Amino acid sequence: MQLAETHIALPQENPIRLQEYAVGIFNSTSTKSGIKKAIKKGLILVNSQPASTALFITGGEKIELFKDEKSQHLKRLELPLEVLFEDDYLAVVYKPAGVLVSGNKFVTITNALPQNLQKSKQSDAVRPQPIHRLDYPTSGLLLIGKTSSAITLFSQLFENKKIQKTYHAVCIGKMKQKGTINIAIENKEVFTTYCVLKAATSKRFDSLNLVELSPKTGRKHQLRIHLSSIGNQILGDKEYGNPELILKGKGLYLHASTLAFIHPFTKAPISITKELPKKFKKIFP
Repeated sequence: MQLAETHIALPQENPIRLQEYAVGIFNSTSTKSGIKKAIKKGLILVNSQPASTALFITGGEKIELFKDEKSQHLKRLELPLEVLFEDDYLAVVYKPAGVLVSGNKFVTITNALPQNLQKSKQSDAVRPQPIHRLDYPTSGLLLIGKTSSAITLFSQLFENKKIQKTYHAVCIGKMKQKGTINIAIENKEVFTTYCVLKAATSKRFDSLNLVELSPKTGRKHQLRIHLSSIGNQILGDKEYGNPELILKGKGLYLHASTLAFIHPFTKAPISITKELPKKFKKIFP
């Protein structure tokens, strides 16, 4: 085997599993699933010994990643991204609708990040990694970690609901001016608050609404499920909407518009907003 990358583990307040700690520390293998595969193939050594998924990291360990002789070299993805904020620890980029955040496809935001962001000068700099997810058809702001400690801290902030996310959607049908939806998803209690900003009449849909959404919890497809459940599906939602009300060829009218949080390193308040896409403005000028 040929050595590809080496990393010295940072001190940890509490021991952390290798497969959790190693997410993002290597340029060539950055995802959790990729780390687990590398461990099982014997491509990761810790202090010169083959690692296991049961191994815990405390700090100071030498973690080595070796090349898989059967693997092919990664191509360079030329996908220009709009960067709305960037420093040595994090970045906020705009994800266009119709692009995957990550996955087995070549064209993903994750694969485009190294070509769009400056390399961090911090000692625990890693390959830039998305901290959260946006659905394939959803446009909007995506938070990126550039260091191992940033990825860990931001994951904790999301888990503790310390990052405020605001979305905008175009919804079909008459709606109350504001409200809270608390319909369970996967047997878990979840909450979404909404406020109708504008309403417009429509020949096909009767009424369309520009709605501001604030998810108080984070579940997969939460906003789409919640709005569909109250009879106000998001325009263009092919998965949770009434097939008779599908708008073909325009995509999903859901946009992650604002991210707000306290920077975990500088302690400065950060609030980033991305304006609504043109297709929203055509309905609500």
